[in-house]
Amino acid sequence: MTTNDVKFTISDKIKEYLVPLNGQILFDELADGYLRKAGIYDILHGVPVPIRVDAEQGLTTLTIALGMAAVLGADPEFRYREAYLAYIRKLFGNGFTRILLSEGAKAGGEGRFEEACVWFRAALLLEPLQRDALYLYGRACKDAYEQEGRPEDYVGNFKAQSIELFEVLTMAHPDDAIGYYFLGYSYANLGLYVKAKLTWEDFLRLSEREEEASAEETPVAGQLAAIPAEEMQNMREEVRERLRRLEDPVVIENGINHILSGDYQGGRAILEPYTEGPYQQWWPLWYYLGIAAASLGDTDEASADLRQALRLSPSNIEVMRELVEISRAAGDLVTAEKYESKIRVVQQSMLAEQED
Repeated sequence: MTTNDVKFTISDKIKEYLVPLNGQILFDELADGYLRKAGIYDILHGVPVPIRVDAEQGLTTLTIALGMAAVLGADPEFRYREAYLAYIRKLFGNGFTRILLSEGAKAGGEGRFEEACVWFRAALLLEPLQRDALYLYGRACKDAYEQEGRPEDYVGNFKAQSIELFEVLTMAHPDDAIGYYFLGYSYANLGLYVKAKLTWEDFLRLSEREEEASAEETPVAGQLAAIPAEEMQNMREEVRERLRRLEDPVVIENGINHILSGDYQGGRAILEPYTEGPYQQWWPLWYYLGIAAASLGDTDEASADLRQALRLSPSNIEVMRELVEISRAAGDLVTAEKYESKIRVVQQSMLAEQED
């Protein structure tokens, strides 16, 4: 797959957090005389341009272009998008992408991760699928959601954006090892252990190949050149250790996938050995065992497994709903009503929390 085969549109998963950053930008039209002298009359006539009131350099072609980039990076669908992009390309060409990456790296290095996202998004408008912009944008999103005290919706949106970017990076630049490193962590954090395993194995394969090529002084497309050899070696050791820890989770996920695909007996056979040991306190293990047992017609076993799941996750509505269905199927309407009542209590509590 080549870069041209991959389609990517900057997502608006985090737009609502970025637009307010431009509160200090004013808009005004440039004089026709200036536009004609600069050869951009046909591009900006009648188009208000952003003027950053905090710009230290004053009003220059560069500060105007940076203002445009700030607006577009926050809101890629801004009304004057095409005019702004045409201005930037006419005066600066593709070299402006490096300026934006530099601005983003500076902001990220100072802990201003949302601003960093703005610059990297603008860079992708100028050069879609540009490797460094994808990578750095993904890192900025990751750094943003890992900050302490962020609301749940903020974390969820930035995390989803970060995963999307690392996925696109690996598709657009399949020989670039570093994308697989971060994507593996994203999958592992979502509990997608099989995907994490496969992704990290790709990272090990590609990073080792890049190191060999670098030792032979062969140019290699990728991020390795920007990462010291010692640091890359540490990353590989870290991933190898993660892969060792994933051995059991990968087997468990495989068992769950068997159940989800309808192989209830096979799935239970895979999961049952884990009911003793470190995973016996993991409620999804008992939940899927209960689902499999219910599908096999073993109501008593299903009820026992699901009750164990509920003991480990007392407010789990999905588990309680399964217990309601099993109880009703067994004709135990009293137990079914008990769990229905618990569901209502949990739902009312969740609603009250949202209102607060």
